[in-house]
Amino acid sequence: MAWLWHARRMDRHARLMPCIAMLAVLSACQPAPAPLSDAAIRVRDAAPEDLFVGRLAGVDVELLVQDCKVFRVTRGPEQAVTLTEVLAPPPYPFFSSCDRQSMRHEDGTVIAVLGRMAVGAGGCCATGGTWRTRDGVTWEKISEHAIP
Repeated sequence: MAWLWHARRMDRHARLMPCIAMLAVLSACQPAPAPLSDAAIRVRDAAPEDLFVGRLAGVDVELLVQDCKVFRVTRGPEQAVTLTEVLAPPPYPFFSSCDRQSMRHEDGTVIAVLGRMAVGAGGCCATGGTWRTRDGVTWEKISEHAIP
């Protein structure tokens, strides 16, 4: 009798094998998620103080400050992210590096502070300043100095 029980058990396993094989094939056919774009990685890895997500003038706005520039973040289908530069200090004729940058939300506006320092120079800033926006698109310079 034991042989009959063993034969039935083997028969059940034999019937399940095609199903298990089909599941393995189907799971292998699932497309891998698309790799994140450079823009998506920059937004994902941004420090909280470098990212503004909120409403300005009744419109949802997402802004990122990075390397002394402010970018508008636009999200598309799935994980698509586009960065559009909306603010940068005037160019400097020699090499410079970002010495100071910040962004804060204050009284329905976003205030951005950007300051680039000339390489080899001390102090800040060869170029930069403080700007304000009420809509995330139009920026008004409120100070020549990059004061945090």
